[in-house]
Amino acid sequence: MAVLLVDIGNTRIKWARLEGGRLGTARAAAHSAWCAGDYARRLFRAARPLERMLIASVAGSRVDRTLAAAARSAGVAAQFVTVPRRAAGVTVGYLEPWRLGVDRFVAAVGAHHLFKGVPTCVVGVGTAMTIDLIDAEGRHRGGMIIPAPGLMVDTLLSRTHGIRRRARGGASGTAGLFGRSTRAAIVQGSRYAAAATVDRAVEEAGMLLERRPLVVLTGGEAPAVRPLLRSNCVAVPDLVLRGLAVLSQAPQPRYRR
Repeated sequence: MAVLLVDIGNTRIKWARLEGGRLGTARAAAHSAWCAGDYARRLFRAARPLERMLIASVAGSRVDRTLAAAARSAGVAAQFVTVPRRAAGVTVGYLEPWRLGVDRFVAAVGAHHLFKGVPTCVVGVGTAMTIDLIDAEGRHRGGMIIPAPGLMVDTLLSRTHGIRRRARGGASGTAGLFGRSTRAAIVQGSRYAAAATVDRAVEEAGMLLERRPLVVLTGGEAPAVRPLLRSNCVAVPDLVLRGLAVLSQAPQPRYRR
């Protein structure tokens, strides 16, 4: 029997089946308007039975309850990952582990197992952009959070008047840092700011570890940031699902149901 792995964020949901130790094709969709019936149709429509569903969710209690109700209606046990002090070779560096976002923890597990013995900066670019430093032994050395490029753009357009007015209807395409319209200047400025933050994090991590880490990039906005990075980087779009696959086969202190 298969395990259904689910990564559900503020905007999008990704899911894939794990069967015989192999991760199937990942699917993704925006879930903001979904009800229990939508989850049931999209996640449980396969004829093959499921043993359980393992979930990394930062979408909030309402979404979690709706997803759990859909699982119950399909006869599937839903298990929500919680953040322990240590699991699957990763030791959380936060003073209070539960304060680390579960998506960040699961992504760290995925990166540590994909790149064994290599320090990594795990960068998730979604609504927010998170950066977590994992050393070669799997110790989480801390992290940082800033608005992702899309949120930077939305904030400028919603919290200013002059910029919003000048950006309306302007072209956003440009090949470099210096945009030739207000819209292009906002979009490129946000992307370059995100990339520069990642490069600075790698520089700081190199001084801390005496070895420059590999950037492991994931998240819906990652493709907009990756070309601007100067650091050694690899993109893993399904990194959280890969981390869930590891956790599904490893002892874990507890799950939330």
